[in-house]
Amino acid sequence: MPGVFQLSVDEAAAEAVAAKRDGVPGVLLFGVPDRKDATGTLAADPEGPVQSAIREMKSRDADLVVMTDVCLCEYTSHGHCGILDGEEIVNDVTVAQLAQVALSHAAAGADFVAPSDMMDGRVAAIRRALDEGGFEQVGIVSYAAKYCSAFYGPFREAAESAPQFGDRRSHQMDPANVEEALREVEIDLAEGADIVMVKPALPYLDVLTKVKARFGQPTAAYQVSGEYSMLKAAAQRGWLDEPRVMLETLTAIRRAGADMIVTYYAREAARAL
Repeated sequence: MPGVFQLSVDEAAAEAVAAKRDGVPGVLLFGVPDRKDATGTLAADPEGPVQSAIREMKSRDADLVVMTDVCLCEYTSHGHCGILDGEEIVNDVTVAQLAQVALSHAAAGADFVAPSDMMDGRVAAIRRALDEGGFEQVGIVSYAAKYCSAFYGPFREAAESAPQFGDRRSHQMDPANVEEALREVEIDLAEGADIVMVKPALPYLDVLTKVKARFGQPTAAYQVSGEYSMLKAAAQRGWLDEPRVMLETLTAIRRAGADMIVTYYAREAARAL
């Protein structure tokens, strides 16, 4: 993706602090470990890339809001979001590990943890682990309505997290189904989510609007890698006025109901505004 790079811990911290000066109040961290295994062991490593980046960012700017992705896909050798039995994800075993990953992020100083795995019951398990660990103040941003989308392609290449076989239809949602999204949001709020997220953003503005209208809770939307890359590619060919389409799409996401937008355009948008 143009303008998007894997960064070392010190580079990521410098970028986050600079972005905050531009007007971006927070970041969402993803980690790519040095090695991967079948169970994503390094996801909960206190010295892992995300945990180390949290500490470095907070040491440079304590007011920077640091959110962390909680999933195993970047840490598993097979690229799936959970622990496998054969070719099937084992939900409850995965959830137990995700809770430990969230706990390690909280211990490092994260303000919010953001489970993106779409396993059943993970919000409740994470909330319980955080509270029992003394991290009642750490919030949960739940990827509550995460669709099985082709728009994730560029990110999966960048994060080296593409599934080695099959796909993620068993736990991510059918793009044609909006009622399931509303049920998932309701469940996650009941389990203790502080913020719920719709992902992707632009192709699912109708879902975003319905989630905000029905529940009235803090709602985020993720403008994903494919959305960003399409605009960048068209702009590079001279087909679109990039600054205008950037702000137009972000405005559409906000207008549809997003209180918070996760986007690769964050620094460019903040500078433009």
